[in-house]
Amino acid sequence: MKQVIVDDTEDVSLDVGNEEELALQKAKIRHPLATFFHLFFRVGAIVAYLFCDWFSKSFVTCFVIILLLLAFDFWSVKNVTGRLLVGLRWWNQIDEDGKSHWIFEAKKASPNITTSTEVEARIFWLGLIICPMIWTIFFFSTLFSLKLKWLALVIAGMSLQSANLYGYVHCKTGGQQNVSKSASRFLSQQLFQRTL
Repeated sequence: MKQVIVDDTEDVSLDVGNEEELALQKAKIRHPLATFFHLFFRVGAIVAYLFCDWFSKSFVTCFVIILLLLAFDFWSVKNVTGRLLVGLRWWNQIDEDGKSHWIFEAKKASPNITTSTEVEARIFWLGLIICPMIWTIFFFSTLFSLKLKWLALVIAGMSLQSANLYGYVHCKTGGQQNVSKSASRFLSQQLFQRTL
């Protein structure tokens, strides 16, 4: 498996005098529909998992509803909200030889055109990080409560949510090599600060 990293960074020019305008842009949500659906499918799947037994006694109906919400979430985050809210996208491409190539892309930062705001980016990353953690808690609670009929669904939830998290972390950090470099740099800084 070969990883291809696309990093579209360029020099940033200083735009003096627009501090108030930039502060207003950081505070508002420019893509409310994308922000809504980023959270709707994720939270909907979790709420449906928790309360589906109250509304329906059919295991199959609950399973299908939750799985559809998870699939809609995976598709919308990977193809829509990642691009709009943080300017990142990832995909897997198979070349003519049958080899798999993971491609991670970050949108160019332009001083005049901002694609997302700070609020949108926080909502995106919080939803992307917290939901796989919740599905992991569901996994262990399913194992220990011996409700093994839900195990396949919980594993699907963990897998789909974690795949998007993995892809976007690679987009943000610039690939596997940069992740290890960033981690070692962070650890060395932490050790240095603690010794002082």
